[in-house]
Amino acid sequence: MSFSGEVKEELMKHTPPARHCQLAELASILHFCGSHTAAEGSNNLQNEEKKSIFNGEKLLIQAENEAVIRKCFTLLKKTFNINTSVNEKRVGKSGKAGAGTGAKPRAYEIELTDPSQIKQVLQATKFMDGEGHLRDMKAPVSAILIKNSCCQRAFLRGAFLASGSMSDPGKSYHLEIVCTNLFQAEQIQSILLAFEVEARIVQRKKYQVVYMKDGTGISDFLNIVEAHVSLMNFENFRIVKEMRNSVNRRVNCETANIGKTVSASTRQAEDILLLQQKYGFENLPESLREMAEVRLAYPDAPLRELGEYLDPPVGKSGVNHRLRKLGELADKVRSQQGIKS
Repeated sequence: MSFSGEVKEELMKHTPPARHCQLAELASILHFCGSHTAAEGSNNLQNEEKKSIFNGEKLLIQAENEAVIRKCFTLLKKTFNINTSVNEKRVGKSGKAGAGTGAKPRAYEIELTDPSQIKQVLQATKFMDGEGHLRDMKAPVSAILIKNSCCQRAFLRGAFLASGSMSDPGKSYHLEIVCTNLFQAEQIQSILLAFEVEARIVQRKKYQVVYMKDGTGISDFLNIVEAHVSLMNFENFRIVKEMRNSVNRRVNCETANIGKTVSASTRQAEDILLLQQKYGFENLPESLREMAEVRLAYPDAPLRELGEYLDPPVGKSGVNHRLRKLGELADKVRSQQGIKS
């Protein structure tokens, strides 16, 4: 199972105890996966006829991920004591050749056909008012349902279950929730911002996608939706990844420093040999002559160690100063004798 699937499986098993949070999560799933079909000719029926005559009205919740439908089944049972069945069906085009049997992908659905149950669910989730007027289920969810932070957590949990995904944190950091319109996306972005989590919106074909690529933001999101086991697993990936990156940076830095040290040491040895041949050590001041002899004797030694070989010992800055003087003198000799560097 993918990491995204593991997160959804954990969220499916987490049901908030409070009814208002259950309604917020159910509204979120309906918002992304639900559709309502009115009864044919229902506008022409009298109130009493509406109660007694069923003519095709249904509330359908459909998703490719079984965890979403199982969670919806649980919420309907706990919140409204509605017992229903989960149906499996094949949807869309058949799979590509070589991808198994080539059968059409599976989808799972819950279908409510009892008008009283449909009305009860839609009114509780604020998709229908007290007079029976329906709201667009793809429009932003009623602010009344998500006024509390606990309900906002539940709403985000339902949104990720219904339309979210994330990449394997061992490879990259990416979490997204796919929305059918900009209003959906902006509502999710606004709720995340209330938790001090920044997310961006990008258009992908006909969809609006709310996404995060920051490890800290994704970690915060998992904490908000109360996927605590997935959060710990995600943090383990982050620790290993950041440690590996830290080690790589340190190795690269040390490799670069070694390269610089070797290059400087080679340059210093070349300068000193030039002075020995073209200028003569006997013409050097005593401090520079001693420094030149020590550098030739210990070509690989670092500056601090070179200073310990001098009499009296000299610190790192003193050694660096003397070597720089030798280098300047070598450049002067080259210039005077027309020697190329």
